[in-house]
Amino acid sequence: MTPKRGLKQRALSGAVLAKAIAEFDQEFVADTFGSPSPGAAMRWQDARRARGRPKRGRGAKVISISVERSLLERSDLLARRMDVSRAELVARGLKAMLAAEGEI
Repeated sequence: MTPKRGLKQRALSGAVLAKAIAEFDQEFVADTFGSPSPGAAMRWQDARRARGRPKRGRGAKVISISVERSLLERSDLLARRMDVSRAELVARGLKAMLAAEGEI
């Protein structure tokens, strides 16, 4: 493997090299680690947390519905004009119907 441009390789003497890699010759090196600091523990939890869309309300439920094609095309055009997603347009429509029926 060739070194990256601008980086010089230097040869290590046998003793220096042996000292540098000695820790990797031990088994169960992880047992020598202590507990992580509170900051490191928080960063670890953040890294492990599942990513995805932010939760809104009580979360979302994916549903499958059938919509007549021309109605879907017209609603997609409206959503584009309003600069909202199809899901947001449908959610607004459902909320408007629930409000009109006195359910909200």
